[in-house]
Amino acid sequence: MKKLLTTFGFWKVTAVAIMLAGLYSTYVRFFHGLGAATNLSDQFPWGIWIGFDVLCGVGLAAGGFTLAAIVYIFNLKRFEPIIRPTILTAFLGYVLVVVGLMFDLGRPLQIWHAIIMWNPRSVMFEVAWCVMLYTTVLALEFSPVILEKFKMTKTIKMVKRISIPLIIVGVLLSTLHQSSLGSLYLIVPEKMYPLWYSAYMPVFFYTSAIAAGCGMIIFESFISSRAFKRGLEMDLLNEIARVCVMMLGVYAVMKFVDLTDRKMLSLLTVPRFETYMYWLEVIIGVIVPFVMFTQRKIRRNPNGLFIGAALVVVGFIMNRMNIAITGMEGWSGTSYVPSWMEFTITMMIVTIGFMAFYFIAKYFPVFTHEEHHDDGEDTHAAIAWKRDIEAVSQIRN
Repeated sequence: MKKLLTTFGFWKVTAVAIMLAGLYSTYVRFFHGLGAATNLSDQFPWGIWIGFDVLCGVGLAAGGFTLAAIVYIFNLKRFEPIIRPTILTAFLGYVLVVVGLMFDLGRPLQIWHAIIMWNPRSVMFEVAWCVMLYTTVLALEFSPVILEKFKMTKTIKMVKRISIPLIIVGVLLSTLHQSSLGSLYLIVPEKMYPLWYSAYMPVFFYTSAIAAGCGMIIFESFISSRAFKRGLEMDLLNEIARVCVMMLGVYAVMKFVDLTDRKMLSLLTVPRFETYMYWLEVIIGVIVPFVMFTQRKIRRNPNGLFIGAALVVVGFIMNRMNIAITGMEGWSGTSYVPSWMEFTITMMIVTIGFMAFYFIAKYFPVFTHEEHHDDGEDTHAAIAWKRDIEAVSQIRN
């Protein structure tokens, strides 16, 4: 066993084991049904595949539209060096959300029905269309990286001409479905535990997604710097951390005001499982990273930056899992624990995401930023300007 780990590496062996277990679980799920592979029931029909694979997957991919808005709409071009890996992370996140849905749907082969069977009054219909359209937008946003690899300069120019409208559409679509995921739970006011249920859940989902997206940008940058032995853009990540701490503060204030307005603050001291999970989520995902990121010394330290970002991501995951599972267990009268097959399928999906990012970043120019001019006029102007400067310098000398 030790020789095997030495030859192939611990993470490779672990990835192979996860993939094998996940593929077996996939076989059981699709050939023997949900009942054979999951612990889901009529009392508890949504589990880890919705709580983690969908709610967390979409939220953690929010760094894509956040950074795209910063770079292309607010015109802060200094963030361009980290835009490509962020867009790649978002694109893979959305693709894997669709994969996760294929496992959860009772009839996955009918997932295309939303395209032709319109129900505009349904929140799920709006989410389905936004996810489909935004995944397409992300593919187009990332396409210049693929096109550069094959030196398709004319096609790159065509994509660049529509890039700004594309980014604006992407930001609008993200705003819609990030909030609409919270709207899915507005129909269960008597079923969800009051610490999580609120009429403002769409706003909370959107705000927390931006904070988690910022945390994911930092987390991904740190991991990729280790994997590809490249430096960290500390100045840029420091500013991303400042955006993150601002959104955490806004989120915390809104949650406190909401609990006060609904007269639910007393629930924070009730000794029960939901209270403990709520405090754990808030402490890990909001309070601790907020305090950390307000410290300039920590923001300028790579390890401190990484730990704070990791806490934001973990806290976000806990929030979505609490909403999907913990907050619904009391009403259902049953306790839901995912089966080992549900776990392995989720781990397989995450592993596929890491592997896809690694191979795409290895063989395509994900970590390089190149300026592409529409024609040679800018280059010739730059050369002429440089010659003029040299001529002036010679006259002065």
